[in-house]
Amino acid sequence: MVDHPPFHQQQLSNGLTIVIEPMADVSSVALGFLARTGARDEHPGVAGVSHFLEHMCFKGTARRTWQNITIDFDTLGSTYNAYTSKDRTFYYGWVPAEKLEQQLELLADMMRSSLPTEEFDMEKKVVLEEIAMAGDQLDSLAYDFLHEQVYADQSLAWPVLGYEQTIAPLTRDQMNEYLQRRYSADNLILIVAGRVDPLQVTRLAERYCGGWPRAQITAASRNPPLPRPGQSAKVVERFTQQVIAEVFPCPGGRDPWNETAEVLVSILGGENSRCFWNIVQQGIAPRAGAFRMEYEDGGLIILTGQCDPADSAALLTALRLEAQRITREGVTEVEVQRVKNRMRTGLAIEGEAPYYRLSQLMDDVDYRGRPRTVGERLAAVDAVTPQMIADYLREFPITTGGHLISVGPRHWLPD
Repeated sequence: MVDHPPFHQQQLSNGLTIVIEPMADVSSVALGFLARTGARDEHPGVAGVSHFLEHMCFKGTARRTWQNITIDFDTLGSTYNAYTSKDRTFYYGWVPAEKLEQQLELLADMMRSSLPTEEFDMEKKVVLEEIAMAGDQLDSLAYDFLHEQVYADQSLAWPVLGYEQTIAPLTRDQMNEYLQRRYSADNLILIVAGRVDPLQVTRLAERYCGGWPRAQITAASRNPPLPRPGQSAKVVERFTQQVIAEVFPCPGGRDPWNETAEVLVSILGGENSRCFWNIVQQGIAPRAGAFRMEYEDGGLIILTGQCDPADSAALLTALRLEAQRITREGVTEVEVQRVKNRMRTGLAIEGEAPYYRLSQLMDDVDYRGRPRTVGERLAAVDAVTPQMIADYLREFPITTGGHLISVGPRHWLPD
């Protein structure tokens, strides 16, 4: 019996990286192009260009109008989409295995957008409307303000959508310069999961992507994030709730503490967590929890909640009490096991479908430098212990050195 490697990885002569996971027991294939570019790769004057460009990649190429792109996806029966974050943009589709070539060709064509002028002007209005709508959502405002303050004067500070004052004057030529530089072959990764022949995928990638230029982009083009401590408040009078958040540095995706931090956050502020039982269920605030923002080279753990503005002090006290308790007393084996069981189930279910497996591979390839099997992911979760969480909290405390954020109708910060 011959053991086949779980992954096939190759790099074309122009620098395009290809990562393939054959899945013999399925009848479909999911594939996508990961552009290693996002808000953190923009200079302040064009903040939001990455997200705007994502829109434009659906708006026309040298071979297709936007109508053709939409019709071709539907003709393939594809489940498709794209998204932009602080540090990546991802375009993907999920189709029956026999439609592999057509889906790959369509996505590859989109990576060479022609940025048609009429569509550029029209889509700019759509993006400006998105920015305006985000300003009507308290969670979105608080999230953006948090990054602006914690990462002040760094590229992680500005929002993915950008600002009205950067998108409104943005020109097609500015976007095209960004497209040519950031969507070069050596800054793109083709990821494929499903019932495929790796040699066929490589041949198709060479056919449809082999002529793309490279731009010699390196990891050194990004500066590691440096979160700063402090206190910051933003008054937005039209809301009735106050967001309180305390933000602490945590390791990034390539750090071995990754799974430990994830289990900690889940126990502290996830589903059926300590924050839920001791803050929400006690009537201190209607919403409270913790989550983690992860980047390749750094991240944040955020303890947060929403409350009546008059209850801001009580909410902050409750959040800090939970952070102190978990630091002082640790976690129990039962808590860790419960979270691990839930994570195991999620990983196993996602690992059975190419559509979800694609996202797992993207995270591993982008943040951890290599793909991991479902078994490796499960083993990393299984390895977490209460002692590891205690060790993590000594290395990355959540009781000191944080940045307090307050957003809502009340200008409130503790004395």
